[in-house]
Amino acid sequence: MKNNILIIDDDADLSFVITDMLEGYGYNVTSAESADEAFGLLSSRHFDLILLDINLPDSTGFEVCKELRRVSDVPVIFASARTSESDRITGFDIGGDDYLPKPYSMAELFSRIKALLRRAYGDSDEKAPIVFGNVKVDISARSVTKNGVPVGLSLKEFDLLACLCGHIGTAVSKEALLSEVWGTFSDVEPSTLAVHIRWLREKLEDEPASPKYIKTVYKVGYILEVSE
Repeated sequence: MKNNILIIDDDADLSFVITDMLEGYGYNVTSAESADEAFGLLSSRHFDLILLDINLPDSTGFEVCKELRRVSDVPVIFASARTSESDRITGFDIGGDDYLPKPYSMAELFSRIKALLRRAYGDSDEKAPIVFGNVKVDISARSVTKNGVPVGLSLKEFDLLACLCGHIGTAVSKEALLSEVWGTFSDVEPSTLAVHIRWLREKLEDEPASPKYIKTVYKVGYILEVSE
């Protein structure tokens, strides 16, 4: 089944070039030049990924993402000429999954899209659930429960947890986690990783301030320890 991608950008020429490239690789691509047009499309159609510019004629990409996150966890890549650290942080804080500064090459864009779709939807291979303490992680179903109660995780929180689950008992460097979860070319700062680790602990650990399972490895990164 082909993935459906929505481009929200008022640069029609750029959208045309991106559409031509992605359709050549087998994706279904739709474009919108304004937030209003985008919301109209989103209200009636399903999309697997959104490429979102920040500067829009009737709103901002930040506002679009905020509204989207109220009802959907569809992967979002911000693509913008605004490259300040504060803009990147804002993009991630409100739910963006990647941030690509303009200008960018079509090759890099395609690489990020493929990586994000793979992380978001994974493969069909079933994997045995991982259990530690009162937490159960089902990678295949992308679900987490604590004491049998579902735990709501964001896309990035789950990807980060899944990555740690894939290296149980082994320290994973910050660089490796950033590359695996946010993408090789991502400009995400280590502080963003630390924040997501804190969120995971708050949701999964009985005592987040003294984590029993998701631990920090000094000067290295993080480790998931499942043994009692």
